[in-house]
Amino acid sequence: MRDVLPQMREWIGQGRQVALATVVRTWGSSPRIPGSKMAVCATGEMVGSVSAGCVEGAVVEQALKVLKAGRPTLLHYGVADDTALEVGLACGGEIDIFVEPLAPLLAPGPQGSPSAFDLLAHAIERGTPTVRLTVIRGPEAWVGRTLLMRQDGTALGSAAGDLRDALLPEARAALSAIASEPKTVRIAGQEVEVFVETQLAPPTLAIIGAVHIAVELSQLAKVLGYRVLVVDPRRAFGTRERFPHVDVVSNLWPDKALAEEGLTPATAVAVLSHDPKIDDPALMAALPSPAFYVGALGSQRTQRLRRERLRASGVSDEHLARMRAPIGLDLGGRAPAEIALSIMAEIVAIRSGSPAALHRD
Repeated sequence: MRDVLPQMREWIGQGRQVALATVVRTWGSSPRIPGSKMAVCATGEMVGSVSAGCVEGAVVEQALKVLKAGRPTLLHYGVADDTALEVGLACGGEIDIFVEPLAPLLAPGPQGSPSAFDLLAHAIERGTPTVRLTVIRGPEAWVGRTLLMRQDGTALGSAAGDLRDALLPEARAALSAIASEPKTVRIAGQEVEVFVETQLAPPTLAIIGAVHIAVELSQLAKVLGYRVLVVDPRRAFGTRERFPHVDVVSNLWPDKALAEEGLTPATAVAVLSHDPKIDDPALMAALPSPAFYVGALGSQRTQRLRRERLRASGVSDEHLARMRAPIGLDLGGRAPAEIALSIMAEIVAIRSGSPAALHRD
């Protein structure tokens, strides 16, 4: 949703009708995961992707029909379908896509409170955990009804009566989940299929050392949707002029900056300054933390000396074993942009649980 939101806001501001297509189920080698989105405006313009190009054209046509009728629809494409063969779902998988008009989400809430769309957009932009439940299959009067719940328990949406009562506990349970997935629930004796979609805060990349590699790495991270923090106590290095695109530039010492930021399971830490006075305090703070990734730049000799220093400072062998050093996947590149790519590739691989990154020689 984060990637299509700016364009959706622009279209809505221009008074255009907008439909939202969401991947809700996949089988086999589908190119996009559940939760992937594409927005379509009434003029046929689109943003985002639901199949990496395989069925986008067909989905746009269906989205325009949804806007005209004002009713949502659940689409299915698979290799056994004539439509799938026609539009070219060549990956061999199958995919369900729910297409809904955005108009119901834009209606103001009770007593003039913000609309469900405004609450959702605000939560995504602020990184506030939010869950949205949408009925994708069931009684016609319920299909397309939604319930949006924020972390503070505030709930808003078009679901009412028995439907709302049944979805509220599902929403509360989903707030602590990560996956976006369909779920079948029984409501008033009827089976109803609901797409449960959790919007979590974006992952954070904390870069220690505002060196040339950091400039390239921060740009890659922003493209991939990361919140980026650059830390360097050397004020000539850590400046807004050098890093205009990042979220935070800090000139605190790394241990203080990371303590102020707060390291979570959604945080990656890349230590790049190559100066022990800067790198070691950062690693001493990051290695015992819940950060999902901690990597440090340097040669094998640098890493050996670094481990000796950290061990002497009280860092346990268990925590030292977490350090990805030398940092990055070995892609063979040596230019700053190539090293940045290797680091970001390793961070993505670790976060996704790729076996290739979990075991290194």
